[in-house]
Amino acid sequence: MTEETPYLHKTYHRSKTVAALFLCIAAFVGLMARLAYLMIFQSEYYTMKARELHERERSIKAARGRIIDANGKILADNKTVCTISVIHNQITEQEEVIAVLCKELGLSEDYVRKRVEKYSSIEKIKSNVDKSIGDAIRTYDLDGVKVDEDYKRYYPYDSLASKVLGFTGGDNQGIIGLEVIYEEYLQGESGTILTVTDAKGVEVAEAGEERIEPVDGQDLYVSLDMNIQSYATQLALQTMETKEADSVSILVMNPGNGEILAMANVPEFNLNDPYALPDTVDAGTVSEEEKQNLLNGIWRNGCINDTYEPGSTFKIITAAAGLESGAVKPTDTFNCPGYIMVEDRRIRCHKVGGHGAEDFVQATMNSCNPVFITVGMRIGVEQYYSYFKQFGLLDRTGIDLPGEAGTIMHNVENIGPVELATISFGQSFQITPIQLAVTASSIINGGRRVTPHFAVRAADSDGSNSHVFTYPVRDNVVSAETSETMRYILEQVVAEGGGKNGAVEGYRVGGKTATSQTLPRGSGKYIASFLGFAPANDPQVLAVAIINNPQGTYYGGQIAAPVVRQLFENILPYLEEMDYNRT
Repeated sequence: MTEETPYLHKTYHRSKTVAALFLCIAAFVGLMARLAYLMIFQSEYYTMKARELHERERSIKAARGRIIDANGKILADNKTVCTISVIHNQITEQEEVIAVLCKELGLSEDYVRKRVEKYSSIEKIKSNVDKSIGDAIRTYDLDGVKVDEDYKRYYPYDSLASKVLGFTGGDNQGIIGLEVIYEEYLQGESGTILTVTDAKGVEVAEAGEERIEPVDGQDLYVSLDMNIQSYATQLALQTMETKEADSVSILVMNPGNGEILAMANVPEFNLNDPYALPDTVDAGTVSEEEKQNLLNGIWRNGCINDTYEPGSTFKIITAAAGLESGAVKPTDTFNCPGYIMVEDRRIRCHKVGGHGAEDFVQATMNSCNPVFITVGMRIGVEQYYSYFKQFGLLDRTGIDLPGEAGTIMHNVENIGPVELATISFGQSFQITPIQLAVTASSIINGGRRVTPHFAVRAADSDGSNSHVFTYPVRDNVVSAETSETMRYILEQVVAEGGGKNGAVEGYRVGGKTATSQTLPRGSGKYIASFLGFAPANDPQVLAVAIINNPQGTYYGGQIAAPVVRQLFENILPYLEEMDYNRT
């Protein structure tokens, strides 16, 4: 070891000490800088985080917008209900809380205990509790038990227009019908209640509550007329019972603007208890999947969700296409021997002996199949198919209800002579009742294809308009001349032809009957229907009645036309009075 060795050791240790001191100072400066950054630049963020740790948030439901009919009657409203919740850390008398909630809410001890003992920010015990029960629970003044008022959907008329209005789920969101289509306008915005707690999760009474108030949904004003809907439903029920039918649908609309005044589909269901199964079904014996399938069937709206063979009401379309194309004129004469041969098929007329000599107006009055087959063949496949497009038959109507079915039609390349013949008198394809109503409307209203709809406007609770709904209209579907001729022909059908049971004394009524067989052929099941409108010279209202699988007499002219007659006898004077009062 040299003399320099101790000196080198001292120098080395001194350097290490200085380096360590420098690192400590650097670390301290870094920590101070970080602390300054957090305290100055991030103070708002961490203050918010600290506050969140000591805040509890409870939702306040917004009042859902009402659905209001054409005369201001409320079809869908709200009922005040309560949501009962517990906060574990705030409960001081656990057994008393469990006992009270079991007693007042009718719940099992096991169910309540699991939720009361659960460590969570807030635990919901039950929602949609009647307000009187919620008030009763409040009187116990139990620590940790929260009773918040909110809203439950309520339908004053129970089953009226159930398949149109639809209903809401447990959190007040729309499930089917207008409730789901106009969710954006009806739902509103939920509010919140904020409370401050200490480190143990107990509310700090001095801090009070901070409320963010909910924003109520907008009211939806619709064209549906409760009076017309009520009578249509009553008439449909009466028809279903007397004819022992599977179901009956009655649709009433303004053919000039597409506003729907009534849409009855019986049997309906109770909107205030939409998940109830029919009395004929033992709920204990069906699986969840079977139950849902049954409910889906109960909720189906036959006017828009289901297709059917329209039968002779479709002759309105064939006649309009024939007149528009020049394939036929009202004065053209025909001879019906009771059948017509198409290739190797003998297609019968409903009158076995035939109608003999008749012009086109008489053939329509007689609903003569051979004549309409002849007109269809004159038009030809390509041109006839082009009229399907022109009339809008191959598109959906655009009605403001969910699940509209489309037309089931042959592709043009698959339409041979036999298919063309059967299509001409309304068989071998399927459409919806709403499609038939809209297409017929465009033929009798001067040639304008309107969009069928219910919603007229959405408005705030003070009645001020916030949104007026508009709908597409397509002009020149048929010429004004063809429309005028069709109104005349269809008036003759009711005045002197097969639709005479639809005539209403004192009014000019036009219309067309139909009797179609359901698939498979030979099942013995039929659909009787009638489409009528009035006044025939200036249509203001159009109605379609469809009776599915009636027992006994099943001809549309005999059982469906009288339904529309009774409907018109009641609503035509009413509509005149309403227009007078509005004027």
